[in-house]
Order: sequence, then C-alpha cells, then structure tokens
Amino acid sequence: MAADTLSLFESPYKYTAAGELGINRDTMLQNELLLRTELGKPKRRGVIIPAGTTYGRPNGMRDGGSSEALHGWPTISSSTLPFKRKEKASQRDFMALNRAAVSAGLVTANAQYEFRATHDVRGKTTSEEGQRNRTRRMPPSMVYGISTRPSTPIFDLLEHKYQDKWLQERRKLELAKRQEESKMGRYTHSAGVINSAQKRSPGQVYETRATLLRTYQNPVDPDPLWQMPKFKNNAQPSLQTFRSGRARTFAYDNFESDMISRKGNLGHGTYESAKN
Repeated sequence: MAADTLSLFESPYKYTAAGELGINRDTMLQNELLLRTELGKPKRRGVIIPAGTTYGRPNGMRDGGSSEALHGWPTISSSTLPFKRKEKASQRDFMALNRAAVSAGLVTANAQYEFRATHDVRGKTTSEEGQRNRTRRMPPSMVYGISTRPSTPIFDLLEHKYQDKWLQERRKLELAKRQEESKMGRYTHSAGVINSAQKRSPGQVYETRATLLRTYQNPVDPDPLWQMPKFKNNAQPSLQTFRSGRARTFAYDNFESDMISRKGNLGHGTYESAKN
C-alpha cells in the first residue's frame, strides 16, 4: 500500500535534468534534451498536440461527402496541399529594363539606376512558359518511333541473287586487274626495261615490318659525341695518374671485375656481405 501511495504522488520532474530539488518548469517536460530515460522503459519521443486538433482530411462535396461531415473541420485550400506545386514568383527582367533605358537615352550608370528604380519589368513565370509549350500542336500525320524495316525479299534468297551479284563484281575486278597488268607489261617491253618489282605474282610473299625486324641486322656503332675541332686532336689531360696506357687499362679491368661485389650504383662503396 505504501509503494502504491508513493507512485501516485511521484513528482513528474523526477526524470528531468534538474530533478525534484531543482528549478522545475513545465517546458522541461517537453524538451527532449532535458528528459532522462526511466529504468526498463523506452524513451518517450513526441510532440504535445494542441486541443481541438483533428487528423485526416475532410471529404469535400466533390467526393460525395455531406456538409455535416465538414462541421468542425478547418477549411483547407488546394494551395496548401503538400503535392501542390508552388509557382515561383517572376523575377525582374534586367535585360529588358536596360534596353528600355538605352532607348530612352539614358547611358550613364546613375541614370539607369534611377530608371530601374521607377520602372519594373517582370519575366514570365514557369506556369506561363508551360502554357506556352502546351499550346504547340503536332501535325496529325506525325508518327513517333523508328520506321519499320522493309521485308526481306525471300525470292531473291531462293534464287541466290546475292551470290550471283557478288560473283559478277569479282569477275569485273579480275578483268580490270588483268587489263592493268597487260598495259603495264606492254609499256615495259616498249621501253626495253623489265621491272620485276612491278610484276606481281599471285604466290609472292611481301615483307612486313614484323618480318624485317625478325631478320638479323648487323650491329652498327653509335655516332661519337660532338666535340669541338680544336679539342679533338690537340687536347690532352692536365694530369696523368697512370704510368702508361697499359697500366690504365689494367686498372680499369680490375675495377670492373671488383665492382660487382661492392655497393653503390658505380661500384665505389663497401663490400656487400654474402647472401644466402
């Protein structure tokens, strides 16, 4: 009995941020940030609806409803419906204003500013543009889509007409080719020169880039770097560190054989450790 009495007189501000001992206001029971969740209960989320609020939409006379069903319902205009497209207000047409100001003889910035302040030209709204587009009518004979492909001539297929046509074209090409070769042969004989390259044999294989690259090509030494003529023969180094040319060649041979086991790109570093 005592527990039931305590639950009846329990303060509603117990689960707020201020608690029972703090400064309590009625708005604290509506602010979700100041409310604390109760143990074993879900958090209450919602908005207090004012008195007299009715859910749903009334049935208008157009839908067959009666006037009695509209009693106590607020009037809802069609412009306040959520699916009603809102028309944008027309904006000022500054290009038309500038043209009108220039035609009036106003060419300075201050004069045009005063003209725009006293005159107003509005552009067309979206509804007007839509009405203008809807007034365009298509011709009655206009047809949309892709034209139908003509039917396949089945009799031409049965008579092998396409094959005969292709054979005739090939014969014409062969005759034209033979006439050209005969004319070329008569010309070379009359000139006393027979060019084997101009004579085409049907079984001849022509060289392509792949076959040319596949064949062996003799190595060619690259061209030496350019050097001024006065330094080509007469120029000598100012310091000779080798006793002779043989000693220099012997030293470079030893260096090339030893640079394999050294570090660095040029083989001047320390010796590398053995790798397993």
